Amino acid sequence: MRLEKKATVVSTTVAGILVIMKMTVGIFSGSIAVLASAIDSLLDLTVSLFNYFALHNAEKDPDDKFHYGRSKIEPLAAVIEGTIISLSALFILYEALGKIAHQREMQHIQESVVVMIISFIITALLVGFLTYVAKKTNNMVIKADALHYKTDLFSNGAILMALALISYTGEQLIDPILGVAIAIYMIYSAFPIIKEGVLMLLDAALPEEDLQSIQKIIENEPVVSAYHDLKTRESGSHVFISVHAVFNVSISLYDAHLISDRIEDKIRKLFTDKKTHILIHMDPYDDSEINIQEDVY
Repeated sequence: MRLEKKATVVSTTVAGILVIMKMTVGIFSGSIAVLASAIDSLLDLTVSLFNYFALHNAEKDPDDKFHYGRSKIEPLAAVIEGTIISLSALFILYEALGKIAHQREMQHIQESVVVMIISFIITALLVGFLTYVAKKTNNMVIKADALHYKTDLFSNGAILMALALISYTGEQLIDPILGVAIAIYMIYSAFPIIKEGVLMLLDAALPEEDLQSIQKIIENEPVVSAYHDLKTRESGSHVFISVHAVFNVSISLYDAHLISDRIEDKIRKLFTDKKTHILIHMDPYDDSEINIQEDVY
């Protein structure tokens, strides 16, 4: 089993343990903050399972049914994960507002503090492991997983502080107010995940700085007199680029092919952490206007 998959198995196992611990204490104590953390850990479990599924299937070789592979499983999983996070945050918000309207005293505060301390330590160890794997493999999914658990680490720390304040001051409103803050933070965190996934599914172009870097490589090739129809898209860990490069009509196909290979090698160096697929159409003249007319009609 590859290191990336081992990392998702470890994160899934840890998330499962944390869900059981936090959910038990959250229900018995009546703490919205601990319950929110339990639901967040449940989401972590779902995310880690999705990540394992995505890593397992997204890198399968193309076949007769999927000629371009299954790399879009990753952005699809991201959209689903982000939606689940948002819906769960709305549930936490509903529960927190209900507790503000109808205040009830928390029970088993000491037990809640112990569970959150244990959760904080376990999450910190997991973040260290995932960060190590992300640096070693440079895998996008593991990087996202490490970042997600880092936010959990901050969340657990905030809940610990809130429980300590409740224990010291006896002010019960601290718990639902923190629940509202966590819910808002979860929605805020979910939005960019959903946005990035949707943009990938819609085949959005690469960022402007990447496009400029590609254009510069092509323009610096003296034998290429012009280029057009530069198109790019990203799908998970894969980048797809196509362009029409115009060569002198007298150049041999062999020489044009060598130059195209040189351009492709330079472009690939821009995306060392991605699998890059480049298609260069070698044109003997600039047919961009003809292509535009064909697109119109």
